[in-house]
Amino acid sequence: MSIQWYPGHMRKASNEMIEALPLVNVVIEVLDARIPFSSSNPFIQELSADKPHIKLLNKTDLGDPDITKQWQDYFEQQANTKTLPLDLKNHDPSKQIIDLINKLSPQKEGRNTLVMVTGIPNVGKSSLINCLAGKHITKTGDEPAVTKGQQKINLRNGIMLLDTPGILWPKIENPQGSYRLGTTGAIKDTAVSYEDLAFFAAEFLLEAYPQRLRERFNIEELPRTEIALLEIIGAQRGCLRAGGRVDLERVSTIFINELRAGLLGPLGFETPEIIKAEMQQVAVLKEGKAEREKSRLDKAAARRRKAKSNRK
Repeated sequence: MSIQWYPGHMRKASNEMIEALPLVNVVIEVLDARIPFSSSNPFIQELSADKPHIKLLNKTDLGDPDITKQWQDYFEQQANTKTLPLDLKNHDPSKQIIDLINKLSPQKEGRNTLVMVTGIPNVGKSSLINCLAGKHITKTGDEPAVTKGQQKINLRNGIMLLDTPGILWPKIENPQGSYRLGTTGAIKDTAVSYEDLAFFAAEFLLEAYPQRLRERFNIEELPRTEIALLEIIGAQRGCLRAGGRVDLERVSTIFINELRAGLLGPLGFETPEIIKAEMQQVAVLKEGKAEREKSRLDKAAARRRKAKSNRK
């Protein structure tokens, strides 16, 4: 089952983006380098399909560099699309980004190039804008939904930025993608369960990054299941209830917060191959659902015809 979070301000922001787009010259989409596909909003892709596109893979200090490169190669196969890996905490990418903007949309005399900055919540859009502007303009924070409305920022170099709120989409169809969004902090914590996220993340790390778990938690022989792993970590951290039972809520919160802070090392939760397989599964499920809905409607129509015939 997918995690869903689409508060009212996101719907309003989506409508405002649709209204503004005809005047936009370039779209910048900020992604999370740990989950480049899951953090790419399909609404933004559809909305801006005919616009030059820059995909900025932010938080590379938290992402697996080999997997980040795979995603750059994947995205740059798309028309009018350029990518750039970012670590906004430690580096200033302003010159590179401005060069990319000018390359994709050469400035016309007397007119600013309007650049829409988009992305899901908590990927670093506000930090990027502050970096490009060279001063603190927008509010930032380590939680989703900090920016609530559009604003324009004139960089005084022929480029005008249009800052937009972080938005998700009404229905996240890939359950794995929704859990990646929750694990990395794109979905408000009040809308998810730390235990669910910890079980998801522990299962993934046991398979993909077992050595990181051994090193971080000093476990020589890892258990086979995610609950056994969390119980070991909970006992280490003193997350115990009466009777010595592990408090799963407490240890799950610790585990997820340490993962988000990068204490488990740089992680890549998805590759193009993984996403291809998952989207095939989603397509099969959608087809099955469509068939079931068609069967339901056919049966309802047959009952109506039968009832009509009996009335004659």
